[in-house]
Amino acid sequence: MSEINIGRRKEKCENCSKQQCSKKQSNEGPSSLQEKAVANGEVSEPHQVQQVLLSSCLSCEGCLSEEESRCISQQNLEELKRVLSLNKRCDASKHKVLVVSLCPQSLPFFAVKFSLGVAEATRKLCGFLKSMGVDHVFDTTLAAGFSILESQREFVRRFRRRHHDSHALPMFTSSCPGWIRYAERVLGSLVTPHICTAKSPQQVMGSLVKDFFTQQQKLPPGKVFHIVVAPCFDKKLEAVREEFYSSLLESRDVDCVLTSGEIFQMMEERKVSVEDLDSVPLDHVFGEADEAGLVRHEGRGSEGFLEHVFKNAAKELFGLEVNEIVYKTLRNRDFQEVSLERDGETLLQFAAVYGFRNIQTLVHRMRKGRVPYQLVEVLSCPGGCLSGRGQAEGEGGHVDKVLSQQMEEAYSSLPVRLPEVNPELQRLYQDWLQGQDSPQALQALHTQYSQPQQQPPQTLPPDIQ
Repeated sequence: MSEINIGRRKEKCENCSKQQCSKKQSNEGPSSLQEKAVANGEVSEPHQVQQVLLSSCLSCEGCLSEEESRCISQQNLEELKRVLSLNKRCDASKHKVLVVSLCPQSLPFFAVKFSLGVAEATRKLCGFLKSMGVDHVFDTTLAAGFSILESQREFVRRFRRRHHDSHALPMFTSSCPGWIRYAERVLGSLVTPHICTAKSPQQVMGSLVKDFFTQQQKLPPGKVFHIVVAPCFDKKLEAVREEFYSSLLESRDVDCVLTSGEIFQMMEERKVSVEDLDSVPLDHVFGEADEAGLVRHEGRGSEGFLEHVFKNAAKELFGLEVNEIVYKTLRNRDFQEVSLERDGETLLQFAAVYGFRNIQTLVHRMRKGRVPYQLVEVLSCPGGCLSGRGQAEGEGGHVDKVLSQQMEEAYSSLPVRLPEVNPELQRLYQDWLQGQDSPQALQALHTQYSQPQQQPPQTLPPDIQ
């Protein structure tokens, strides 16, 4: 989705699932030439017609309100440059404190581009950001730990009430904004009650920065400009959701999302030499430098919600320890399942479903009551988060498979750390949230998903390549 051309936009509108839309285009209508692409504000020339990919569907404006379009259009490199420029010109008392949070799935991209290990590439990236005027650089692994732990607990609660709550299972993961938008705007009440209420790592990180970190630094939340670097354009859409604006703090949890590719573009514009960059350690939300080293969670490069929830559920519900998860490939590599069995009985059956073609297969089965899974990890990008269009898109709008493979290898090199044994998470549960099941924890770590008002559930769109 790095470029959205007119030919692709027109075809998307013709196949869009939205029934009433002022942006519907005709073959001869010149207005299509004037409409902007939401993802990054770029529209290429009409002669560059490409086949539309359903995985890119959010780059047309059919599902966006005018306010969403306006907010997303501001999330670009120019906005970051504007804030940096204002800081240089205005009085120090009016400066914005710039905080950047790096998604762990973005770090392998820079490792490959820099020809360095992930840890050293991250330190170089941190050095670049701070040389521009960024004050603090975090990674979001800590926030992802919160999201995983809350998802684990929610699944156990849902499983235990499955016999008297028809919406308890299956539970769908909630960290992918492309999937969430599709569920809300297209699938409606068929799916939304089944979506896990735990916030995504990005939005948990937003709460951490704008609430806990600002308290630690004795700063008003509005003083902080929070940027997230992510592998996916759709994360921009997540950041502008109405529920992620705090009227109490008068601030958005995340002010701007930039993709890995956009940050790399800025480095290229400035003709930055990686060799000349300082190697600077990441910061920590507690205020000190983070010298502990980078870690990752279990799974295939997308925070491993399925694996963490599966192992926790096996232990909590059945007293079984699962050390290794074996995936069974069904339709393709992006549609896999795992099972927990005892004495010939299937106790748990989970699935990982990536890419909209596989998602449609899942939904068709759900409509027919043929979904045997208690949990489904759903991601809109084929290949998962590492293959996000903000960093892995190659020629013709397709994923650069060589780059994706290199990023997978780089990500796999990081050591695994379970969130359950992370003392920093337990410290934050107490110091920040006053306990795991407190009202503060519910507000900071959870949200709700539902179909928008005045938009009835829509029929599934036709198959798109």
